[in-house]
Order: sequence, then C-alpha cells, then structure tokens
Amino acid sequence: MTRITALDNRPNLWCVDWPQTPTEAYAIQDALRAKLLDGPVPQAPTSFAGVDVAYAEDRLAAAVVVLGPDLSVRETAVVVGEPAFPYVPGLFAFRELPAVLEAFDLLTEQPDVVVCDGQGRAHPRRFGLACHLGVLRDRPTLGVGKTRLVGEADEPGERRGERSALIDRGEEVGALLRTRDGIKPVYVSAGHRMDLDTACALTLLLTPRYRLPETTRAADQACRAALAEISL
Repeated sequence: MTRITALDNRPNLWCVDWPQTPTEAYAIQDALRAKLLDGPVPQAPTSFAGVDVAYAEDRLAAAVVVLGPDLSVRETAVVVGEPAFPYVPGLFAFRELPAVLEAFDLLTEQPDVVVCDGQGRAHPRRFGLACHLGVLRDRPTLGVGKTRLVGEADEPGERRGERSALIDRGEEVGALLRTRDGIKPVYVSAGHRMDLDTACALTLLLTPRYRLPETTRAADQACRAALAEISL
C-alpha cells in the first residue's frame, strides 16, 4: 500500500515555534537532546521503517517505508514538499522533519524500529536526524550512513559483522560496520531508545544481501519515484 501526498510547507504542525534562525534551532536541539534514552529496545521487533529524503531543485520527497520480519514491504508513505529550514551544517534535520513526520502520520501502523539514512549520535552536537525523529515520535531509532559526518575510525576487518569504533573528541559515537565481505563499510549510530550494539545487530539483520539496509533501499526508491512522478 502506497500513499503519496503534498505538504504545503507547514512546519508549525510539528513545533509550536519552528525555528527561523540557527540560534533557535540550536536551542531546540539542546532541549530535545536531554530527552534521549538508551534502550530499552524491543527484543523481537516485527516491523522496521526506513526513512529517506530525496531532493530535486527546491522540492523534496520524504519517504517512510515499513517492512515486515521477512523484509517485504508492508506499507509506503511519501510526502512531497519544500525544505523547512535553510541549509546549515549540523541542523540538516530541520529541513526535512516536517515532511518526514507528515509521512509517518499517513501510516496505518507505527513500526517497532526506525532506520534513518543518516546519523544518530554520530553528529557534531550528538543529535542527528535519527535522534531528533526518535524523540519526537518516541520510537527506537538508529542511523546508518554511507559517509562519515564526524569522528575517526580504523578500517574494520574484511568479513561481514566486523566493526571498529567511531571516535569523536574522545567519545565513541558510533561504529564503522562491515555489512558485506570486502565491501565498503557503513557508519552506524544509535538514535533514541537504542544502544550501539543493538543498532549494529539490527543493521546486520537488515542487510542480508546488500551493503545498505533493505529499509534504506526501499525508502530511497520510494522518494526518488515520487520526485520523478511530479517532474513529468
């Protein structure tokens, strides 16, 4: 089941005062970061949501795709709109969250775990999209990124499941995780109600065939298809 809707850039649906300046956004990050929790994580989650956002000029499409325990797609929701905040390093989530949250509201079931294409605590202010979304929806979340945002990590071993610590300013903020033998690893970090070991275990569960989680692959396809449709 797929639902696609248009968002007329109404960010105040999700914050009484959606930030207009970086200073306001930093204050919101600080307040919400204090609400972050480590675990508990569902022992046997039966549904996993992938979140991804694609851009085309001044438009964006935010997709949330829910997969079942067999990793087949159960439900897809896509919202097309405009960025809700200027591009500022470290504040990227503020551009995308209104559309992502609107997509979540289109779902008929809320997933047990949410996987974001991006970062959780592996963020300059320890509050990436996975953290922000997790706190607002109070769902267990993790981030799986293709590239590094902060920190340094040694190259992990070549076998699937091997990992190395991602360290930023003396703190372990994530892991560099090998999901396929001999293939470039991914950057995994915990979001809300999540710990790093569980985040890595879930990432491996969701990558039975490819480098990236099936959740991310499905969400990427959905948001790109939506943008292609509106550009016709």
